[in-house]
Amino acid sequence: MTVAFWSILGKALTITWFVAAMMILVEYINVQTEGRWRKALAGSRWSQYVVAAILGAIPGCLGAFVVVALYIHRSVTMGAVVACMIATSGDEAFVMLAMFPGRAVLLMLALAVVGILAGMVTDLVLGSSAQVRGCDSLEVHTAAVECRCFDPDSILEQLREPSPARGTLIVFTALFALALAAGAIGPPNWNWIRLTLLAVALFVLFVVTTVPEHFLELHLWRHVVLQHMPRIFLWTWAALFAIAALEYWTALDTLISTSHKMLLVTAATIGMVPESGPHLFFVTLYDRGVLPVSILVTNSIVQDGHGMLPLLSYSWRDFLKIKAINVLVGLVVGVILIALGR
Repeated sequence: MTVAFWSILGKALTITWFVAAMMILVEYINVQTEGRWRKALAGSRWSQYVVAAILGAIPGCLGAFVVVALYIHRSVTMGAVVACMIATSGDEAFVMLAMFPGRAVLLMLALAVVGILAGMVTDLVLGSSAQVRGCDSLEVHTAAVECRCFDPDSILEQLREPSPARGTLIVFTALFALALAAGAIGPPNWNWIRLTLLAVALFVLFVVTTVPEHFLELHLWRHVVLQHMPRIFLWTWAALFAIAALEYWTALDTLISTSHKMLLVTAATIGMVPESGPHLFFVTLYDRGVLPVSILVTNSIVQDGHGMLPLLSYSWRDFLKIKAINVLVGLVVGVILIALGR
């Protein structure tokens, strides 16, 4: 149990740090471009759905975290989040690519198409109400010098006498990068996820080292670190701990296989669990030829790995709303496939 506790703690810290890093990236790009990229993305709903679905289709949860970070900052609509979460299969995507690569790629493409269509319908039905009630704090100031993110002449002076905020961010980011490189946190082996996390860590280290004091204090320290990170960590850790306890005390595999008539509903229900793990049961059974593709598709549509966990810390109503939409879409698609004999 002690090992499980430290494993959950490490996973929660990794998720929290990556989401915070994505927020720092969003803040940095927003100020550097004076908000033009955000306005361009917000101006085209179609591009939002397509980009969100592509990010979601990337194996793992990194793309989903990026879309959630954008949604929290009101840069994309709820429909874009729906598109992303339907397209994503979390870490199960890696397993599917290993077990049945050809069919896995077709499944990911199909999920992306379903996600784009579902995202469009979501925004059409919900309209302007499809916006997060969390944060709208991406600031762009008119004083160019104040928010100049890279000034070579001032970097050395900032590093000679760093502020407490800068020193703290530099030390913790460097330690996180070293822990990633050593395999103490994150994936145990070198893969693209580990390389991506390390690249993001090095970029964040570059940002916190070079940005001016105003940007670091207002945009990074007060906004991302103090306002967002504590809530993200607490919600993520609590959710992961609750899921681990449920798996420990409940025989999920027995629950799933009790009645074939309830498989579709069970696949959607288990898909609501914000975790990569329980869904592998459906992947394994499908690979063995026990489950029809309709059950796997339903579970894949509803589940999103850890992608939705950060949204819990901002709006549990939106979390439940998006999950409900995904369940509805998953059941509808599953019923259609069953009717087609699939």
